Amino acid sequence: MSKIKNNVVWITGASSGIGEALAYEISRHQPSLLILSAPAGNATELEAVASRCKQTGIVCHTIPFDLSKKEEIHEAFAKAMQLTNRIDIMFHNGGVSQRSLVEETPTDIDRKLFEINFWGAVELTKLVLPLMLSNRQGHFVISASIAGLFGFKFRSAYAASKHALCGYFESLRCETFDRGIKVTLLFPGRVQTNISLHALTRDGRPHGVMDHGQDSGISAALCAKKIVRAVERNKKNALIGGKELLMVYFKRYVPPLFYFLVNKVKPT
Repeated sequence: MSKIKNNVVWITGASSGIGEALAYEISRHQPSLLILSAPAGNATELEAVASRCKQTGIVCHTIPFDLSKKEEIHEAFAKAMQLTNRIDIMFHNGGVSQRSLVEETPTDIDRKLFEINFWGAVELTKLVLPLMLSNRQGHFVISASIAGLFGFKFRSAYAASKHALCGYFESLRCETFDRGIKVTLLFPGRVQTNISLHALTRDGRPHGVMDHGQDSGISAALCAKKIVRAVERNKKNALIGGKELLMVYFKRYVPPLFYFLVNKVKPT
């Protein structure tokens, strides 16, 4: 039987891309309750996703909030607790990417990326974790990105925030493995989403350009299937993507080749 069936699942970043695809894939596994979140500005798209999920016969609610605002995170958690007294699987999928050089990027933009990608997940985890510990069961699933495994041009703060997620949740895994808590770190590579369109540039505006690599990646639906499979199998780490995943192995086993390839990348 599916490990998702009859569990309470919460997904951030669920209005589009991988998060949207995850919502559809998870709804097919019949959770007892599915909570979907995204920024308030994406509330219309979020409701549309929830409506499609409900067609599978599940109970699905939306709770829009901004991951960069602590008050909204606490309000969102309070709303979730009006729906349920437990969270069984928490998908930390919300986030924003970057397309700017270190020398041109103000620290305000660096901090904004960390607030959304790292501190938002940490703040929500601090609220959800006590529930999981009291129930002696829970699963955190973190979209760390392939950028959580190595730095890359034009993604300095993005990569740093993803590295931070890895360190934080690996530590949480060590601290709670014997108390019923599971942690799965996801490392998606190129997936067909709009992440590059919404990536922040040096002035904080959306990049507005679809990366060729992104456009030629695996579908979000296939990525979601692989993610759910990793959760079902309780994998600690899951690499998801295509040939770009070779870069992970090049860095580990053939560093000169890795650095040769990353240095050839041209500005986007």
